[in-house]
Amino acid sequence: MSTPTADLAAAGVSIWLDDLSRTRINSGNLAELIESRNVVGVTTNPTIFAGAITNPDDTSYDAQVTELAASGATAEEAVFAATTQDVGAALDVFRPVWEKSGHVDGRVSIEVSPDLAHDTEGTVAQAKQLWTKIDRPNLLVKIPATKAGLPAIAQSIGAGISVNVTLIFSLERYAEVIDAYLTGLETAKAAGIDLSTIESVASFFVSRVDTETDKRLVAIGTDEALALKSKAGLANARLAYELFEKMFAGDRAKALLDAGANLQRPLWASTGVKDPALPDTLYVTELVAQGVVNTMPEKTLEATFDHGVIAGDTITGGYEEAREVFAGLQKAGVDFADVTQVLEDEGVAKFIDSWHDLLTQVAEGLEAQR
Repeated sequence: MSTPTADLAAAGVSIWLDDLSRTRINSGNLAELIESRNVVGVTTNPTIFAGAITNPDDTSYDAQVTELAASGATAEEAVFAATTQDVGAALDVFRPVWEKSGHVDGRVSIEVSPDLAHDTEGTVAQAKQLWTKIDRPNLLVKIPATKAGLPAIAQSIGAGISVNVTLIFSLERYAEVIDAYLTGLETAKAAGIDLSTIESVASFFVSRVDTETDKRLVAIGTDEALALKSKAGLANARLAYELFEKMFAGDRAKALLDAGANLQRPLWASTGVKDPALPDTLYVTELVAQGVVNTMPEKTLEATFDHGVIAGDTITGGYEEAREVFAGLQKAGVDFADVTQVLEDEGVAKFIDSWHDLLTQVAEGLEAQR
C-alpha cells in the first residue's frame, strides 16, 4: 500500500529531513527514515547541531569531547571536528541513495560559520575547508543568501563545490542567487571542471514569511488585511517556482545545461507550521511540483506520513492567485520588501546566537575534561 510520503516522492518532491544527530545516525534511525519515510537527504544548521551536541541525554559525543579536550582543542576546533564527523557519517548512509538517484539526491548539508554571513572571502575559505575535510561527493555546503554571500556562492560553485544556498526570502534575492549559480557554473566551465559534478539547491523559507506578514496584518486589523493571513508564504514560494522555471529556460542557463550542468533545485525550508490553527502539513501538500525539495522537521515528516493528502501539482496552477495575494498585501499597507529584509536579518542573527551558544557550551565541556 502506498503512503503519503511515497506519493509525495512520486509527485516529484525530494523529501529531506531537517535534523541530524550522532544518535540518529548510530541508532539506525536515519537509515530507517530512508526506508520507511522516503527520506533522500538531510539539512543541518547551527541550531540543529547546538541541540544535538548539548543535549544532556545524548552521550554519543562524550568520548570525542574527552579526546579533544586532551588534545588541547579550542571550542571552534571541537565543533568543527564533531559536526564534520556527523555529516561525513550521514553522507555515507545516504551514499546508496545518491547512486540510485543519479547523483541528484542522497545529499547532506553543512553550514559555514554564521559569523561569516557578511564576509565573502571568509565564507569561500571555509566552504573549501569543509569540502576538503568531509571529502564526499554528495556533500552540500550551506552559504546564506546575504549580499556578501552572493559572490561567495559564485566563487564556491566556480571552484567545483556543491552549494545549498540558504536564508532566501524574497524573489529579488532569489533571482540574484540563480544569477550567482550561473556565474559560478560559467567560471567552472572555463576552468575545465565537469559541470555534472556540481549540484545546488536554493533554500526558500516559507513559514517564517507567514509569521512576520501575519503579525503586520493583525496590526492593520481590517477585514481585508485579516483575510490575507497565512497566504503570503505559499504565494511567495509559488512565485519563486515560477521564477525558477523562467530563469532556467533562458538562453544563458540552457547553454550551461547543454554543457552538462544541473538545475539548481528550489528547496522549501521552514516548512514546520508555526500557527497551530493551520493544517500541520500545509507547507508540504500545498507546495508540490516536479523537481523541488522539501526539508521537514521530523514532526512535519511524521504528520505528512500519517495524514498528508498529496493531490499532485499544487504550485504551477497558482501563479495568478499568488499575484493577487501580493496585490492585496500592498493594498493593505504591508511593506513586503521590509518583511523579507527583517527575516533575513533575524535569520542570520538567530544562527549566530545558536552558534555562539554552542561554542560556549562546548568550551565549558572541554574545560570540564581538563
